[in-house]
Amino acid sequence: MVLGGQDGGVTTSEPGTRTDVLIGRLARAELLAAMDVAGVRLNVHARRLLDDIDLDEAAGRRLTLLEVSVAELGLGGGASLSEVFAAATRRGLGLCPAATAPYLRLAWTGQAASTDLVLSRGRAPDGAVTVASAPLTDDDEYPKGFYLRVVDGISWLRGYRCDDEHLWSPTDRFLFAQDGPSHAGCGTT
Repeated sequence: MVLGGQDGGVTTSEPGTRTDVLIGRLARAELLAAMDVAGVRLNVHARRLLDDIDLDEAAGRRLTLLEVSVAELGLGGGASLSEVFAAATRRGLGLCPAATAPYLRLAWTGQAASTDLVLSRGRAPDGAVTVASAPLTDDDEYPKGFYLRVVDGISWLRGYRCDDEHLWSPTDRFLFAQDGPSHAGCGTT
């Protein structure tokens, strides 16, 4: 099944498991306008990241993403962000360009709705899927990356902050680039 338009499309082979996304070639203002038209809501952290990410890093590339839980990475007791990324790397998965998240949010219209309506609680919320990407800075006050969530029928692209003391739950879900470092623009930490 293919979702999305000419500047960003999603193909899912097994919903919630594998996703292909085309990272488009929109200028920053066009991308923000497209999200506004689509009714995508942003929190302040997402806005800050969108101001700073390199939208040209992987423009025009199609990435295959694999959705996995922290437990599926072999981290049944939970783990810090760096441990989650390291476990994914050991399994041949890579980090995505930061620009992946806004294009995925535009194209992924079938994400399951959250049963928890709270938008911020100091942990990954119910129904959230975090797009694994390298943090832009080591500053713990700066957002580390994006997650996607649907709350009360509204699609959200949200940024999150955490330090390396924060433990992600075994049930928290991440999207990684499949085939790891062979994807240009997908680094590892």
